[in-house]
Amino acid sequence: MVFTITDIVIALAGVLTLFFWFILFFKGKKNESLFEPLEERDFPLKEIYFVGFAALEMFNYQYKSKSDRRLRRNLEVLYGPKYADYYLRVIHSQKITIGLTVLVLAFCLYGLADTVAILFVGVAFAFLAYYYFGTVTENKILKRSEEMLSDFSEVISKLALLTNAGMILREAWEEIAYTGQTSLYKEMQKAIDEMNNGVAEVDAIFNFGTRCIIPEIKKFASTIVQGLVKGNSELTIMLMEQSKEVWSAKKQNVHRQGEKASSKLLIPICIMFVGILVMILIPIFTNLGT
Repeated sequence: MVFTITDIVIALAGVLTLFFWFILFFKGKKNESLFEPLEERDFPLKEIYFVGFAALEMFNYQYKSKSDRRLRRNLEVLYGPKYADYYLRVIHSQKITIGLTVLVLAFCLYGLADTVAILFVGVAFAFLAYYYFGTVTENKILKRSEEMLSDFSEVISKLALLTNAGMILREAWEEIAYTGQTSLYKEMQKAIDEMNNGVAEVDAIFNFGTRCIIPEIKKFASTIVQGLVKGNSELTIMLMEQSKEVWSAKKQNVHRQGEKASSKLLIPICIMFVGILVMILIPIFTNLGT
């Protein structure tokens, strides 16, 4: 077998990448317990995240970039301010570990297949893995926000109805909070826990709005705070008005989602149309040449 210069260069790069991976593996092994509390469902291959963590320590990464600050804010929403820095390190370790591991496997596949195309595909997957695991948190925030907005109209309607029936806000809030287990209801339950632990009702509601981060829910929290200051009768009126606004906004959102779904269907339809044209035109041009 004759080895080309390309084979030698790729083989050398593969050996160096594998050697670097093993250095990080043995260097980071001592931090293995750091990732044990993570759930395998949310953090696949968590057993080797210490590889990426060792790389971050080796290059003395400071976690102070603009994207890190944005990611930290998102993590505070998902896991609380207490654990935001921990999960920030986890996310970086995750994407480096998986990206680097896929890159090593790409060189191994090239050695077996002896095809540069396989290497390019493997390298592309390594970069995609790095990018994907870097955006998982933003996707979770987006999914959480959509889920909250979906439940919000029902929650505010119930709250307006109960307060209008004469129930005080705290009792109405608690009555509604434990009727569901989605994100919005869990945040309402956290507000109840804060109240039970001595936090003022106004502060607990304000903290609820801050954790939800969605403008509509922040406005809702501000409305409640204002209503508590002005009195329960004012609060009921304000909640009824906002309930109407929320339902109107929900109808518009459903309409927009329907338009988006229709536009997404155009892509596969166009692909099918092109495929049909190719199937029809190729035989026609083939017969013309005979």
